[in-house]
Amino acid sequence: MTTPRIRIAIVDDHPMVAEGIQSILESYDDVEVIATLASGHAIIEQVGALNPDVILLDLNMPGIGGLSTTEIILERRPETRILILSMHDSPEYITSALSHGAAGYVLKDVPTDEIKRAIDAVMAGQRYLCTGAKGSLAPYDSREREQLTNREQTILLQLAQGKSNKEVGLALDISVRTVETHRKNIKRKLGISSTAGLTRYALEHGVLQGTGVSL
Repeated sequence: MTTPRIRIAIVDDHPMVAEGIQSILESYDDVEVIATLASGHAIIEQVGALNPDVILLDLNMPGIGGLSTTEIILERRPETRILILSMHDSPEYITSALSHGAAGYVLKDVPTDEIKRAIDAVMAGQRYLCTGAKGSLAPYDSREREQLTNREQTILLQLAQGKSNKEVGLALDISVRTVETHRKNIKRKLGISSTAGLTRYALEHGVLQGTGVSL
């Protein structure tokens, strides 16, 4: 029985870039490029019909940018792996992409085989940063982050389980406004800007298994 090929959608508003990546990926037997699209709007509209395993997504596009596109797609199809393709190697761009739920970040000038390695890594459930992105992020990651309080850890656990602010408030007997305040503080301390990012953080750091959480 043959293994199903990895279904890839390429989203980039520069046709030459999209075509170049497509030609690279089509040389691999275990990959199928199912679409090349030029905007965030297009992939958002078609993601349900296309059912891609991995989306290679340009960060800077007219209309809906890569970050907003990532967040919308993951709200609708959380199982989709999104690899950001970008020319920007600044830590702010990289951390922002990861905090929005992207599974990886690849610079557009990487060797051609590294795109395939990135796809294989995210398909295996791993986060992938290309060498240039890792090097850029290292000093940024070494800075101390504020620690979450026990209360914030508890609320993070609730939010990562998919509960709304109202549901968290009922569970912990606090107001919705208080939950929202805690939520903002958690995002600020962790450098995360989306609910999908919070969930990914909770999974990667064992929060969903109750590690370090007082309920």
